[in-house]
Amino acid sequence: MRSNFDFAPLLRSSIGFENLNRLIDSVARAAETDTSFPPYNIEKLGSDAYRITMAVAGFERSELDITVQENTLVVTGKAADEAQPAERSFLHRGIAKRAFERRFQLADVIKVTGASFENGLLNIDLQREVPEHKKPRKVEIGANDTPLIDGEAA
Repeated sequence: MRSNFDFAPLLRSSIGFENLNRLIDSVARAAETDTSFPPYNIEKLGSDAYRITMAVAGFERSELDITVQENTLVVTGKAADEAQPAERSFLHRGIAKRAFERRFQLADVIKVTGASFENGLLNIDLQREVPEHKKPRKVEIGANDTPLIDGEAA
């Protein structure tokens, strides 16, 4: 059973956390529907480079779709209907080939730079690109008699 929580009272004194309520709601929704298929790894390749690797054995490249909408990376797989020959019977069928949708919440500064598919592994490359105005900067402390802003007294 799903419950919606109103975080507005907690966020009244917060600045810049407008999307927190939406994020918490999406995490709660994902927890309800989350399965372990397909399995995936998230690797840090460098200081600003990441890779998501998904094990999608049995899928063709044409059956996979990667989209980025707002800050959500969505990977979907839809198995093509293939007629099974009547003479083919499985004693054990452990390779799952079922439709899936996997969502990853991305930070504002994370960009998807590419994807590759090889040997049943889907690799999605990510890059952190911090804009200049979001990088830390030094703020000088002025003296009491020094105007802090040109044309205005402190």
